[in-house]
Amino acid sequence: MSDLLIRNVPEPLKREIEQAARKVGQSLSGKAIDLLWKGMIAEQETRLEPNLSAWDSIRSAFANESAIDNEFAEIMADIEAARKRDFGRLIEGFD
Repeated sequence: MSDLLIRNVPEPLKREIEQAARKVGQSLSGKAIDLLWKGMIAEQETRLEPNLSAWDSIRSAFANESAIDNEFAEIMADIEAARKRDFGRLIEGFD
């Protein structure tokens, strides 16, 4: 095994990892390694599947910006609520 130093980790991200580690009884390093593995697997899967859903495309944009999952979930909930409000609404000028 070897060591890896990651600098400039945003404080909110570090807190999220610490909380996730505590929930499952892992160390911060152990949880970070698990998340790195999952991230690598997810990245490989997206390369194999170029036709992502809109949800997955938006999620990957948030991940690239290091947005927190709760922030992503709230924004997606707002988008979904707006979509449901517009569902079935007549479009002006559309014949």
